[in-house]
Amino acid sequence: MKRIPFLPTLIVAVAIAAMVALGCWQLFDRLPQKEAYLAQLATNPAKPPIAFPAQADDRLLFRRSHATCRPPVRVTLAGAGSAGYRAIAACAGGLLVQLGTTRDPKARPEWSGGSVRGFLSHAPDARSLIASLADPAPVPLLLVADTPPAGLARNKGPDVSAVPNNHLAYAGQWFFFAAIAAIIYVLAVRRRIAAGRSRR
Repeated sequence: MKRIPFLPTLIVAVAIAAMVALGCWQLFDRLPQKEAYLAQLATNPAKPPIAFPAQADDRLLFRRSHATCRPPVRVTLAGAGSAGYRAIAACAGGLLVQLGTTRDPKARPEWSGGSVRGFLSHAPDARSLIASLADPAPVPLLLVADTPPAGLARNKGPDVSAVPNNHLAYAGQWFFFAAIAAIIYVLAVRRRIAAGRSRR
């Protein structure tokens, strides 16, 4: 009977250990961190309003905020799922304001700027997944306006449930990959041993 191959077994064992470690990291580190973060976000709408922050900070999501949009102002549409399209105004100085929503993909909202009150949310992020991993900089913030200009529907309020929390699923995936790798390798070794016996 042939022995269990040392080097392949070592490589597979290291790979399985790495996958189990990643699953534990997602389950016992990243998941509690994300749950604490979501709990903080849930309290943000009730906190006192702040001026629009100069730097992006995800801890400020859903905080009430205010700013002045100075001209020139350029309004574009961005996909908003079931709501249709978000009308987003780019103001002089870099401020972004989500004015409201529309279901008309050809809508051309007009708005000249001014004082805005609302809550903080993420601006649209056009980066691919690979690009976002390579550049971990925070996604820019925008101000979601309370009152839309004429022709636009009112924005929805803050929704913590829209913030993804996939760490439990990620943990399950890593544990599943580890189990599958172990099963496949055990079957391969058993087949190798059986083949060695049949040649005797």
